[in-house]
Amino acid sequence: MQTARDVLTPDALAMLQAIAAAGSFAAAARELGLVPSALTYRVRQIEDALDVLLYDRSSRQARLTEAGAELLREGARLLADIDAVANRVKRVATGWESQLTVAVDSIISKATVMELCESFFALNPPTRIKLRDETLSGTLAALTSGQADLALGVAESSNNAGIHSKSLGDVTFIYAVAPHHPLAGAPEPLKDELIRQHRAVAVADTITRGGGMTFGLLGGQDVFTVATMADKLDAQLRGLGSGFVPECMAGAYIETGRLVVKKTDRPERVVRLHYAWRSVAKSGHGRALAWWLAQLESAATRAALLERHRGV
Repeated sequence: MQTARDVLTPDALAMLQAIAAAGSFAAAARELGLVPSALTYRVRQIEDALDVLLYDRSSRQARLTEAGAELLREGARLLADIDAVANRVKRVATGWESQLTVAVDSIISKATVMELCESFFALNPPTRIKLRDETLSGTLAALTSGQADLALGVAESSNNAGIHSKSLGDVTFIYAVAPHHPLAGAPEPLKDELIRQHRAVAVADTITRGGGMTFGLLGGQDVFTVATMADKLDAQLRGLGSGFVPECMAGAYIETGRLVVKKTDRPERVVRLHYAWRSVAKSGHGRALAWWLAQLESAATRAALLERHRGV
């Protein structure tokens, strides 16, 4: 009798995925170029080896049992692992990563990131680029958790010995409101007691564990939480709340009068942002990460990542 190792081959797992996608044995058999009886026989071989039923035979459709659904889920994971092994082997052979994931904080200029991607793809590399939108602590967390290879816009330091970082530049946060907001005409400097009476706009931290980072919020203040720094700016332009915003993002709106800068009892906040990456084996960086790090050595590129935001 065949064992589980005999029947749970990559081809067999791919066959189960094909059946699930097609919805029936007959349709899957057509797609796989098999006669239905041959497909049914191969499924029974797997069932016999595992001593379980994978499909409910009372239905004309290929309806999975709970055991069958679990095998399909685990099979997809195993196939992904096989692909990952192949990709890692390819990376060792060519020096190019199969995929490079870049965590991009919402304070970073997306237009500049896209221009960097455009230049990278012009090299026609085998590396796929994946961009992750992150905010505050989530930007560094994506890197330290292994979900990203490079992070742009890190606002905090890491105690992880495997993380390296360099400065992108400083960002000044200013308190700004729409001209029709009640605080626009209030005498300066704005007192905390007065600010607390009005709704604040805050950006949600994308970190999945822990409390994350918050800036400029007062206890007891009503808070409107949005997903990105661009959303925060939009909300404040509409008068939906107030708060500190990056001067590099708000400058054009201040010049045209769509935002009013207000002095508060609290000073303007200056944050130094960094780009960071995970260290790799002694063989050095993959060619994709090395390319990105080389671009970030340019002062003009670093400035563009912080300053080139769309204005009015």
